[in-house]
Amino acid sequence: MLHATADNSATIFVNGRQVAANKGWQNPVQTDVTGATQPGENILAVKCVGGVRRAGFVARLEITHGTVAGAANAPENISQRRVSFIVSDASWLAAPREVPGWQEAKVSGADWSKPVSLGKLGIAPWGDVLATRQATTAESLQALPGFKVELLRSARIDEGSWVSMTFDMKGRLIIAPDPGGLLRVTLAPAGTVAEVEKLKAPIDGAQGLLCAHGSLYVNNARGPDGPGFYRLRDADGDDQFDKVELFRTFTRSDHGPHAVVLGPDKLIYVMNGNFSGLPAKLSPASPHRMFKEDQLLPRQWDPNGHAIGVLAPGGYVTRLDPDGKKWELLLAGFRNPYDIAFNSDGEMFTYDADMEWDMGAPWYRPTRVNHCVSGGEYGWRSGSGKWPASYPDSLPAAVDVGKGSPTGIAFGTGAKFPPRYQRALFVLDWAYGKIFAVHLKPDGASYTGALETFLEGRPLNVTDVQVGPDGAMYFITGGWNTQSGLYRVTYTGPTLTEPSKSAAELKAEAAAVKARQLRHSLENFHGKQDAKAVAFAWPYLDSDDRWIRYAARIAIEAQPVAEWRQRALEEKSVNGGLTALLALARCSGMESQPALLHALAKFPLNRLAEARQLDKLRVLELSFSRQGKPDPANAAPVLAELDCHYPAKTEPLNRELCQLLIHLEAPGVVKKTLGLMAAARTQEEQTHYAFHLRSLQRGWTMDERRTYFAWFTKALTEFKGGNSFSKYLANAQRDAVSLLSSAQRTELAGVIGEVPALVIPQPSPNRKLVREWKIGDLLPDLEQVGVGRSFARGRKALIDAQCLACHQFGNEGGSIGPDLTGVAGRFGRRELLESLLEPSKIIGFQYENTVIRKTDGDDVTGKLVDEDEAKVALITNPLTQERAEVLKKDIARRSLSTVSPLPEGLASILTREEILDLLALLESGGRRDHVAFQK
Repeated sequence: MLHATADNSATIFVNGRQVAANKGWQNPVQTDVTGATQPGENILAVKCVGGVRRAGFVARLEITHGTVAGAANAPENISQRRVSFIVSDASWLAAPREVPGWQEAKVSGADWSKPVSLGKLGIAPWGDVLATRQATTAESLQALPGFKVELLRSARIDEGSWVSMTFDMKGRLIIAPDPGGLLRVTLAPAGTVAEVEKLKAPIDGAQGLLCAHGSLYVNNARGPDGPGFYRLRDADGDDQFDKVELFRTFTRSDHGPHAVVLGPDKLIYVMNGNFSGLPAKLSPASPHRMFKEDQLLPRQWDPNGHAIGVLAPGGYVTRLDPDGKKWELLLAGFRNPYDIAFNSDGEMFTYDADMEWDMGAPWYRPTRVNHCVSGGEYGWRSGSGKWPASYPDSLPAAVDVGKGSPTGIAFGTGAKFPPRYQRALFVLDWAYGKIFAVHLKPDGASYTGALETFLEGRPLNVTDVQVGPDGAMYFITGGWNTQSGLYRVTYTGPTLTEPSKSAAELKAEAAAVKARQLRHSLENFHGKQDAKAVAFAWPYLDSDDRWIRYAARIAIEAQPVAEWRQRALEEKSVNGGLTALLALARCSGMESQPALLHALAKFPLNRLAEARQLDKLRVLELSFSRQGKPDPANAAPVLAELDCHYPAKTEPLNRELCQLLIHLEAPGVVKKTLGLMAAARTQEEQTHYAFHLRSLQRGWTMDERRTYFAWFTKALTEFKGGNSFSKYLANAQRDAVSLLSSAQRTELAGVIGEVPALVIPQPSPNRKLVREWKIGDLLPDLEQVGVGRSFARGRKALIDAQCLACHQFGNEGGSIGPDLTGVAGRFGRRELLESLLEPSKIIGFQYENTVIRKTDGDDVTGKLVDEDEAKVALITNPLTQERAEVLKKDIARRSLSTVSPLPEGLASILTREEILDLLALLESGGRRDHVAFQK
């Protein structure tokens, strides 16, 4: 096994055959060179390329004697094993330039001289760069009582950062690093790792893996025909995947295609994030159709530039046959879930991501567990356009979790766990280093659930989880080039028995089974025309079960509108009538609107329960957004009814009434809405009303405008939220100002305030350069981070290195970069140090700058925040929010910058002890009582 690195790069040969290459001394290679060796004498030759500074090379060749090649760790070989080493030192030969035959033993001694030894491995600035990297120890993890966690393997340097895995037909794990090719891990009967091998398949960076139907399905991978969804097969029986087929092409993205899962029907289900784009040649019989943005009032794109222009369907699930011939769009409306899993009832679930930059805004949605059903719509829309859970044309979450970063999920089915945990859904949070157990309970045709922390650690950058053939749970860590590990979880506690179920519980379970069976019967009509569909589904539009009503409506929407239009207009039951008219608003054009509005009048708001009032308001919103704004004669009775109910007694009703009345430009809506803003108890409620008033141009008095703009001054000063929240407010104020006449702007100049500058602790003046720190300077000291540190000095280092100018930490700091409060949940000390000293090594895609080369040769670099048919807009200075616009006709090309917005060298004014204190502060999450600060 060869371990080597060079500053700046090296290409390594054994017996004239290239076996490895590295670029950058921080990226050592570790590779098995057995295949290049021969009996007797062997030649190890290296071509090194240095830089302008002092350069060096280091290598260690570990030779294992007395074992079968490729199986050094096999139990039968360990007792006979003997290891020797060859290391780089002054006994080697060196030459300043290439000479003929230098890779082989055909060189003259006159061409060579002794190299200069710079010192033992570990000296600065490189440190012990060949040190074995270690995943978080199992002993440091906290699991529920009775569960045992074992670390089976820490990824070697050459094995990449692991993001997905699957068990193959022989019970071996296949793991996908990103970047990197596929690994296969053979487990011994005791659950230990017997062998790790690199597969020869030409696949790199897969984010989804599934072994099924004699194939390996690979998603979001770089393959021989570009990025996409591949099927790999072993055509010649040599236990390698040698036949590679591209099923569909995709654009690779962290919000792109993800998991591949086998369904109970033996079809293949694929989860895709909201940047995936729909695959080509979707089946016209797909259950999820007719999706639109369905925004009644103007949406605002994310002011930091995230997901600009990304439209419905958002994240989605496709279903395909084993040969990839038929692809169906099954359900959609997610942000960026990574995985899907089926429970023992055959029902599908996912764990969707939040948009943490939205926190504090009324459209923020936490990470959540969703029950995924045929034709399901889950309401994600970009920017401020996210739907509330109350919309009847969407489906709610089973469990709201909170802030996090969802990755893999799996049910405990097949695990040798207590029954409660065999039924549990295990969901992984990469950002905060947790595995949750979600305990689901049938609720009608769907489920509700409760959340429990099953396992956690710091860091525990969990990426995927599977239950193995041996009944143990296996999970991996990694992602974003962080250290990876393979872990095993078993139950070693006492046997736990569950009490017998009562007659009432058994009756409720039987009713839930019956409800799910009915939903499945309705889902059989989804996506296809069937003469029996309307007659079968119609009675269930009146069901008290939201999920049954939803399934019935999707079945009816798949049929020609002419078959059911009149029946919808004549339906008299409340649930059935409102659900039928919802379908009509979605499926028919402007010609149906007068009759639809007349039919809605059969269901006056004052006779409806709140949930049905919300349903009726949503039907109106869909009619106005899809069919158009009604003419005055048809709008008048609608406006009159809405106006007399506004304000209502509850916030959810007022939120929808506000939007409808603003859209209809109702007289008096400004006064009523300002009154609701003044009485609102939360910043989210106040923001909702202020945000939508920004689009109303007429119907204001000057005093109302003064009150309105004064609110922004207060909100921008006092309200707290995610990275985008204050910018949403600032943009809303800008939108409102844009509707003023020049005279109004002049009169209101004293009340329209500038966006207040964020108050950030200022760094100490006149700090001098200490050192241009390199990773190797500090690697040997990382063990000192965990004990005897100074909280005060760490916080001062955080301020003086200007971290708070861009990052939030606790309740302080800016909103340009990622929140650092929980960073230790996903990054270890080495990764934190690398991010501090080498910020361009890994750049999160949401923080990448765009470089625009203009036709005149000038470059414009910044964060893309807006784009239309004529121009693009970039924020060129994130601290001042300086904005530049470039006409598209003037763009020669555009590309993503490889340089982080975070400048290098900010830590050069810190001492060694201050850097260690800063790392301890980040690791503590800002807790003064953390063990690192105890004396």
